[in-house]
Amino acid sequence: MHTELLLILLCGLGVAAYGAALFAIRRRAKPLGGIRALPALPGYYAGLAVSWTLLPALLLALAWGFAEAPVIRALVLAGLAEHTGALSETARDLLFSQLDNAASGLGSVADLPPDHQAAVERLMHLRMLGDVWHPFALIGFGAAGLCAGLLQLTPRLNARHRVEHLLRALLFLSACSAVLTTLGIIFSVLFEALRFFQQVSVWEFLFGLHWSPQIAIRADQAGASGAFGFIPLLVGTLLISFIAMAVALPVGLLSAIYLCEYAHTRTRAVVKPLLEILAGIPTVVYGFFAALVVGPALREWGLTFGLDVAAESALAAGLVMGLMLIPFISSLSDDVLSAVPRSLYEGSLGLGATRSETIRRVVFPAALPGVVGGSLLALSRAIGETMIVVMAAGLAARLTVNPLESVTTVTVQIVSLLVGDQEFDSAKTLAAFALGLVLFVLTLCLNVLALVVVRRYR
Repeated sequence: MHTELLLILLCGLGVAAYGAALFAIRRRAKPLGGIRALPALPGYYAGLAVSWTLLPALLLALAWGFAEAPVIRALVLAGLAEHTGALSETARDLLFSQLDNAASGLGSVADLPPDHQAAVERLMHLRMLGDVWHPFALIGFGAAGLCAGLLQLTPRLNARHRVEHLLRALLFLSACSAVLTTLGIIFSVLFEALRFFQQVSVWEFLFGLHWSPQIAIRADQAGASGAFGFIPLLVGTLLISFIAMAVALPVGLLSAIYLCEYAHTRTRAVVKPLLEILAGIPTVVYGFFAALVVGPALREWGLTFGLDVAAESALAAGLVMGLMLIPFISSLSDDVLSAVPRSLYEGSLGLGATRSETIRRVVFPAALPGVVGGSLLALSRAIGETMIVVMAAGLAARLTVNPLESVTTVTVQIVSLLVGDQEFDSAKTLAAFALGLVLFVLTLCLNVLALVVVRRYR
């Protein structure tokens, strides 16, 4: 069943339940003096009836969506048991893929053996039955839930408490889903990283000074050293991020202070939207700008002063990345500075402080937690940026702190390692998960450090 039709059906069930519940509760409350005799507003009773109607239907839809494909696959392969009994699981998956393609019109059914043709017809029949009975089952479950809910809608029922408990449960499930998603990401990266560390030493990875993730296929193959030193990638990431933050932090913070404390209302109404347009520009456009404008300009500037600036340099990537991060810091800092109570600002001015002294000694310290949060968001964006680094800084993993040379970052190497037709079990591919795990730990340490700074200066 198509998702659009499913949503329309569920919305129709919800509207019908809402109207039926309003009619029923008003009718039952009429002999007691009307809706004023109810312990809750009629909308709460209608909302409770909607939840009784939609929750069973949604649970059925979820169960149907998860179980339909495995059940159909098992039924189809069960009809071919005498042919598939000795096959491995991989071969059975391949066979079902062929049947699925034929049933979807991507292959010729006439070219299949007779028993496979019968399996394709069975597959199409089962899917047709599922499409036919799915809406009827949803309507049946929804109607049963609505009938059970209407029977419980009495004037003595405090529907508000029930609805609030239901909303609290939904909020709790939402919070749990976010936590479980985070744990799933962590464990998925962790398990693959542990497989990598079974092939490469942890000491070699964390403290190695050479990065060349090429695995030799033959013993006499050249250019396949297989070195997995993390230090060059870490230095390149920190170097570009430092240049970007050195550009974005002062410019963004000073622009936020100007827009919040000094700019006229009309000036702010024009400058702030123009500044935030930078946040909507795709990173690939920034990459083109860095590769075609900033990089050649820096190279010509270097030749003027006798400096050897690489065509793809960390300085070019850092400068353009800093331009990209300005609206993040500026917008967030502006919102935080505007949220500082005006009583603090006016009290400082009343005690004789100048506007600049008030900003430095009162407004900015009060807004420091928010400013640090915005800076952390910008730093996380800088560490995770890939496209600008690929186009402006290159792929060479060099251990250098010279911003005029080409370097690379952790995220760029993760992308390059996962692109290609190499085996997933090879150390070259698994190295991407190890890089992701270390990058996650570094980001976590930065967040803890920021919390310590905020608590100290709050």
